[in-house]
Amino acid sequence: MKHTLINGDCLEVLKNLYPVDCIFADPPDNIGLGYDAYDDRLSEAAYRNLLHDWTVAFMRAAPVVWMSFNSRWTVAYGSIIDHILSLNPEWEVKAAVQVFTFGQHNKHDLGNNHRPLWRLKRKDAQLYPDDIKVKSWRERNGDKRAKPGGRVPGDVFDMQYPTVAEPQRADGSGGTPNYFEYAGQALPGDVFDFPRVTGNSKQRCDWHPTQLHEELVERALRLTTAKGAHVLDPFGGTGTTLRVCTKIGRRCTLIELDPKYCSKLRELHTDLKKMAA
Repeated sequence: MKHTLINGDCLEVLKNLYPVDCIFADPPDNIGLGYDAYDDRLSEAAYRNLLHDWTVAFMRAAPVVWMSFNSRWTVAYGSIIDHILSLNPEWEVKAAVQVFTFGQHNKHDLGNNHRPLWRLKRKDAQLYPDDIKVKSWRERNGDKRAKPGGRVPGDVFDMQYPTVAEPQRADGSGGTPNYFEYAGQALPGDVFDFPRVTGNSKQRCDWHPTQLHEELVERALRLTTAKGAHVLDPFGGTGTTLRVCTKIGRRCTLIELDPKYCSKLRELHTDLKKMAA
């Protein structure tokens, strides 16, 4: 399946781009990271305006929009979304969250161990929950009361545990369950517990400041798109969304502002079609 890379500012590119089926966006956090082509130290007011403009542009381009953003902007983004939805009653929001164990250490207060992941969706847009089902605790442990076919996970992207649990020993000790058990049912919740892509991760591309876990993106896209759907990532970065789309059979368009990152992406993915902004 042919994918596309566009070098440009997503707000400008989207003015002339054809509609897509889904957008997965992981914009800069405005925390002073060292991008070459983008100023990550905007004023609070300027960044809030960008969050608003990005969201509105994405909603015009696709019926489903995923937004991953820094938790320090949760209150501000909630206010933005409340205003946008008041003007667009045909849309709804689902607030999920990614959690991770190795957050940044804070000696003075609670450390940050989560990242909001919100889904905006037209109310008539289809979901595909059967495509993200996981085995319940009962099913994985041979309980005859288990409902066959697995369960749909919740809105906590809780993936710090391995996809396949380690079996318990004969005496009942050991083992690593994927999901918490409550009242005999699997309860992953609405937390996406995928680890941060840190320096020692096999997924890490050290030429870019930030990166999301591929399995997190995969779950989001499987839930909200069918095979062959067209997915847009307006902040192409290291190409995480592209790699996921290749794996699960979706067509991907990346928009990336920085020409240097575009060059890196073309080096890694030689099948990328270049399109002018």
